[in-house]
Amino acid sequence: MPIVELKKLSIVIPAYNEGKTIHRILDKVRNVHLINGIEKEIIIVNDHSKDDTEQAVLRYIEAHPEMNVKYFKHEKNMGKGAALHTGIRHATGEFLVIQDADLEYDPAEYNVLIAPIVNGFADVVYGSRFVGGRPHRILFFWHTIGNKFLTFLCNMFSNLNLTDMETCYKVFRTDIIQSLKLKEKRFGFEPEVTLKMSRVKGIRIYEVGISYYGRTYEEGKKIGWKDGFHAIYCILKYGMFRL
Repeated sequence: MPIVELKKLSIVIPAYNEGKTIHRILDKVRNVHLINGIEKEIIIVNDHSKDDTEQAVLRYIEAHPEMNVKYFKHEKNMGKGAALHTGIRHATGEFLVIQDADLEYDPAEYNVLIAPIVNGFADVVYGSRFVGGRPHRILFFWHTIGNKFLTFLCNMFSNLNLTDMETCYKVFRTDIIQSLKLKEKRFGFEPEVTLKMSRVKGIRIYEVGISYYGRTYEEGKKIGWKDGFHAIYCILKYGMFRL
C-alpha cells in the first residue's frame, strides 16, 4: 500500500445536545498546532440536537472566520454513526480523525495520533485509553470490563490485537474509509468500521496511548448497557459475514 503524505487533517465532530460545551472543544481544536504545518479542516455534524447546539456552532464560526469549518445538520436524529457517515463523506483531507463534541478526549494529542502516519508507518491509528502513562479519569468498573470484552471479541474476528476498539480517537486514511460501505447509524459504528478496516488488503493499523477525561451520566455521557449488547450483535454480524 503506497504511503500518502499528510497535508490536511479532517476533524469530524458529531454533535448532539452539546450546546453548553461545543465551544470549548472547538477552542481546543483551534489552539492545536499540527506538526509539519499540517492544515486542519473541521467538519461538524449536528444530529438534530434539541438544545442550542446549532446556534452555538454558528456563533463560533462567525467569531472565528479564519477557521476552516464546515457545518452540516440532520433534519431528524439519526445516531452518532449516521453523523459520522455524513462527516466522513464530506472530508477532503488525506486523513481524518474522529473527535467527540464533549470534553472526554484532548485535541492536544492529535500530534501523538498522527505521528505514525507522518513517519510513514500507518494508514490507521487508534488512540487507546488503556495503554501509556497519560491521565485517565477513574469511572465505571463495568464500563471498563465491557469495553475490554468488546475489544477482545472484536479481536477474535478481526485477528487484531487492539486494546481499545471502542475509543473515540481513530485516525483513518480518508480514501480508504470512504471506500467502505458502512451501515451502522448508532454506536455499532465502532465494531463495524474496525472489522471492515481489518480486511483491507495491506492495511497498516497502529495504536498509541492517549488520555481520557470521562464524563458521568449527570455530566452528559450517553452510551449505555443497551449499546453494549448492540455492539456484541454487530461484532458477530460483521465478524461472521462480509456484509
